[in-house]
Amino acid sequence: QVQLVESGGGLVQAGGSLRLSCAASGSIGSIAVMGWYRQAPGKQRELVAVIITGGSTNYADSVKGRFTISRDNAKNTVYLQMNSLKPEDTAVYYCNAHITTSITRSYWGQGTQVTVSS
Repeated sequence: QVQLVESGGGLVQAGGSLRLSCAASGSIGSIAVMGWYRQAPGKQRELVAVIITGGSTNYADSVKGRFTISRDNAKNTVYLQMNSLKPEDTAVYYCNAHITTSITRSYWGQGTQVTVSS
């Protein structure tokens, strides 16, 4: 059974920083893509950042220059360093990974709340 467990959310003032972590566990063959999405109240879930095995990254325009995604392949863990946080970054952040066991499918974490106060 594959699980994604997130940590690192919380309450921070505008301009502050947080670091999210997401560790994948279970019978994992390989992980091609890992990423972070977020969903604010009343809004659709949106992509924040993704990183592939080779290290290539892609970011939402709204977070470019402020957020950095990275991964530790040996630990099956993805990180999201969030700097210069704004109130509009407030959302539940979800980890996502495309994981191959006997098949390849998409997995989601349970979500972690990030609240940025003004």
